Amino acid sequence: MNNFLNSLYDQFRLNFIDDNRWEWIVKGLKSTLIITLCALIIGLIIGIIIASIRSTYDKNLETFKLRGGIGYHIMKFLNFICHIYLTVVRGTPVVVQLLIAYFIIFASSRNGIYVAIFAFGINSGAYVAEILRGGIMSIDNGQFEAGRSLGFNYLQTMRHIIIPQVFKNVLPALCNEFISLLKETSIAGYVGIVDLTKAGDLIRGRTFSPFMPLIAVALIYLIIVLILTQLVKLLERRLRNSER
Repeated sequence: MNNFLNSLYDQFRLNFIDDNRWEWIVKGLKSTLIITLCALIIGLIIGIIIASIRSTYDKNLETFKLRGGIGYHIMKFLNFICHIYLTVVRGTPVVVQLLIAYFIIFASSRNGIYVAIFAFGINSGAYVAEILRGGIMSIDNGQFEAGRSLGFNYLQTMRHIIIPQVFKNVLPALCNEFISLLKETSIAGYVGIVDLTKAGDLIRGRTFSPFMPLIAVALIYLIIVLILTQLVKLLERRLRNSER
């Protein structure tokens, strides 16, 4: 038993204490959290815009057709662009999108973190858009009519009545998307970013000891996901209580 503990301590010292290799883990965790949070914000912005356009087009298609004119053609074009965006982003692997962003779109960029934020934000936006669109489409049309009866136009109705209800309904799903996004950022090392996963791999490459650094990375991801999962459950419980 003592030999096992001594061996474990030696492995821990080799992988994290010697040459301050633990700093790579800290640096990698910081990069992972920055990429995740910033990409989530971009994804939310894109998602709100895309979901608003698509749900507006779907809910008011007959009205647009009856009115005709430039407004109908503009909405039809915007809906078409949104559909292409969703099809391309959701139909291709996120790692391929990251590589295209790094080696083609931003080939001259020297900051991989900004490129990763852009790539993951674009990817997350497609999934957030569908989550929000589903939430908007689930709102009863009577809510829109109530907004109009109060003198609101469509945009004001969306802003003051519909969107607050939608966020309440889809908040757990958005939190789960945040958890998925956190895990997806583990591929950021493909473009040379020292994220949490890459930090563990760098330590493994220096010490030739894969067990300790990779298990440590897995445990850190697991702890973060467990914390976020518990927060989501707490949020869902509070939302259920507020509905009673």
